[in-house]
Amino acid sequence: MSKKVLIVDDEENLRHILSIILTKEGYEVEAVKNGREALNCLEKSIYDTVLCDIRMPIMDGITFLKVARGQGSGVGGETTIIMMSAYGTIDDAIEAMKLGAYDYISKPFKSDEVILTIRKAEERERLRRENSELREVVKKDFGVTGITTKNEEMLSILATVKKVADYKTTVLITGESGTGKELIARALHYNGGRSSKGFVAVNCGAIPENLLESELFGHVKGAFTDAVRNKKGLFEEAEGGTLFLDEIGELPFHLQVKLLRVLQEEEIMRIGDTKPIRVSVRIVAATVKDLDREVREGRFREDLFYRLNVLPIHLPPLRERPEDIPALSCHFLEKYKDRHRVKVGAVSPEALKLLMDYTWPGNVRELENAIERSVLLSEGENISVSALPPAVREKMVSASPGTGLKTGISADDLSIKKAARAMEEELIKRALEKSHGNRTHAAEFLELSHRALLYKIKEYGIKG
Repeated sequence: MSKKVLIVDDEENLRHILSIILTKEGYEVEAVKNGREALNCLEKSIYDTVLCDIRMPIMDGITFLKVARGQGSGVGGETTIIMMSAYGTIDDAIEAMKLGAYDYISKPFKSDEVILTIRKAEERERLRRENSELREVVKKDFGVTGITTKNEEMLSILATVKKVADYKTTVLITGESGTGKELIARALHYNGGRSSKGFVAVNCGAIPENLLESELFGHVKGAFTDAVRNKKGLFEEAEGGTLFLDEIGELPFHLQVKLLRVLQEEEIMRIGDTKPIRVSVRIVAATVKDLDREVREGRFREDLFYRLNVLPIHLPPLRERPEDIPALSCHFLEKYKDRHRVKVGAVSPEALKLLMDYTWPGNVRELENAIERSVLLSEGENISVSALPPAVREKMVSASPGTGLKTGISADDLSIKKAARAMEEELIKRALEKSHGNRTHAAEFLELSHRALLYKIKEYGIKG
């Protein structure tokens, strides 16, 4: 589809020349002789670019620009306006840019100059649109609406996140490993006014203590042996945005003092520097530790704990929200079947029951890993019991005595691997017996591919 350009100039000859130049370049062109006519055009149609002269009778270019940008009809910030003038001064240029013009061309100009200016404006608009779309995708993935839950406690937490997202309040997120603490931190960031700025995450327990201070606060050249240049810290990188301090309970005691100063004074000091730097950063911290106990036992500063714990959020473990397991399983199934380009329709009812019965010590992260593994190992159209991780299948194994399966495993032998292998071998024997040795039918009973069954028969040395 051709891009539309509106030419606004009182010189008929110039309108004619510009129309020829732009039409040859594939643009759909309209031309009018003053600002009033241009406004009428903008009310009736949408243009990608407007080329507008500054000096015109009836309504000049500056007045047109003020009205067009002010009224929002037809233009609304989407149309790029480029000003032209044979009498241009730097003051005209500055005023036009302040009023919302993209660029300014002085007459006389070459045709290449006009085309290049329009192309640059189009590229800027493309990047702006892509950036806007990317922000929407990020907000969908990391915003409140991107978190899957039916649990009342989690829904209450998400309501709190939406309520406080716009404030700079320090938040402390607690919960077991894998419950989604970083996801909540990102939701706080991307649902608030800081979403256009950076979200910087650092795991305080993953960086060696001798490097962590430099990572957080930066350093100046010559501060220590390897400091060959000035380096910004993560606080400066997160300026205007959010700094997520994961595993805050692992922060060394001397850095707790520096962090406390940042929270109190809103300024940092690079290593080796004598001049403080002002920062505007929202701090969101997270930990699996009981910081109350850490304070009582002298491993965490009490004053810092109170500074961090302004708005506490505790995430419940997955075992306390089993109603979320079906929806989360479906969400991860869709995610990984698309990523790995495999055709898996759903989780079978038998497999879903085992997922619901499992206690998930690794919480949502463990469930996600389990579903990805199952997607890759599934033989049929749905995720079957055999594709689930051994730890999830343990409940079925432990219940096998009631099913009459002969596992050959003693009651004292607690090996999950041995029990799962023995049960699988017994099920294959039963399927072969039921199918009278027909391996194709046996594979159907077992919800395995024929090739997978042949492999297992050979692996277990099953006769028949």
